Amino acid sequence: MKAKTRTSSIKPLARERIAVLFSEAEKVFHEHPEYSDRYVALARKIAMRQRVRIDREYRRRYCHHCYRYLVPGANMRVRVHHGWVAVTCLECKKTTRYRVEKSHDNKD
Repeated sequence: MKAKTRTSSIKPLARERIAVLFSEAEKVFHEHPEYSDRYVALARKIAMRQRVRIDREYRRRYCHHCYRYLVPGANMRVRVHHGWVAVTCLECKKTTRYRVEKSHDNKD
């Protein structure tokens, strides 16, 4: 059998579609949160199929346990403590922690 070849134009297209799905999830969340969850599922499926990493800004917008789209104050809680950000999904009660990055701005 012939091996599948990937053209160089597919991965940028996949990243673009993932970005569009997350922007649509943000727009629709307050009327239909279940649509936002579906958009996250589709974005994950595209990323896995095309072997593309989801960008950090998008990865932090969904729960990695129940795959729900997260909005601060609506279905997630954010706490900052000793250099870590703790994000709690209020749907499944799981907590994810991220290290706070120090900015290296030189102020003269």
